Amino acid sequence: MEEKKFALLIDSDNISAGYIKLILDELSKYGTVTYKRIYGDWTRSNAAKWKDVLLANSINPVQQYSYTSGKNATDSAMIIDAMDILYSGHVSGFCLASSDSDFTRLAMRLRESGMYVIGMGERKTPEPFRSACEKFVLLDLLANVESAQSAASSKKSATVEDALTPLSEIEQAIVRIISDNGDDGTSMDIGELGSRLSKMYPSFDVRNYEYTKFSKFLEAAEFKKSISLKFSESTVTAYLQTGNVTLEDIRQEVISILRNCENHVINVGELNQKLMRKYPDFNIASYGYAKFSKMVGDFKECKLSNASKNISLKNGNVK
Repeated sequence: MEEKKFALLIDSDNISAGYIKLILDELSKYGTVTYKRIYGDWTRSNAAKWKDVLLANSINPVQQYSYTSGKNATDSAMIIDAMDILYSGHVSGFCLASSDSDFTRLAMRLRESGMYVIGMGERKTPEPFRSACEKFVLLDLLANVESAQSAASSKKSATVEDALTPLSEIEQAIVRIISDNGDDGTSMDIGELGSRLSKMYPSFDVRNYEYTKFSKFLEAAEFKKSISLKFSESTVTAYLQTGNVTLEDIRQEVISILRNCENHVINVGELNQKLMRKYPDFNIASYGYAKFSKMVGDFKECKLSNASKNISLKNGNVK
């Protein structure tokens, strides 16, 4: 597959020079940057910090004087250039780096022409501009997270409360996506789940919540009442929980039963019956398993004997 070519257009009036490495590193994940242009009035003193990084990063500065007080001429120049690049047919996507809502209509117009549009700005960016982009990256939040990680800080620099979308809202969206589009309305590959979630929330990024992988994000405690994950060699599948019984509830109950058994061993069938008596609606399919023995055998505290069909506690878990 041919790599996407992007045009990077930066609004120097609304983006700090300190974000340039983050912008280029992030954009490199999506394709090759063939146009790198930044717009501003380079005669003004507040543009000095950008001048220091332009040459090092091969960014072409576009001079735009402010002809009228209170009017942003930078926006107009950037929009005109974007349309010229669009009609040239040399790119398949754009990155609009700005926190200014004036670029909302431009993002919409570019997407109407089949362009993949990535927005990059700070959390102050108005929602209409974020939603108009295919993907929106929160530079200030991401910069804080990466700074904390590189410093090996134990204190969270960007808490869940700082993130764009509350976890409770994300949880509801995940349940709705799986219910409406998943296999039998109960399960979905997390790759497809993540893709659909990003389309609903262009600003969604697991790094905003201090996770590096979507699967780790889904394993967060906030989701344990709604979904469970099933890992195979090549895929990870999310399953909707039925009722109020989570996989963690089952694991804790299995351990409790085993600790009260003689020699901490029980037959698989008998264990299943005990669980059914406690949880009448218990169904292994809800947790992504076809066999009860496989599910219990996956608990790290348990050991499955295929020969005797018994389950026992591993050494170190018997107390």
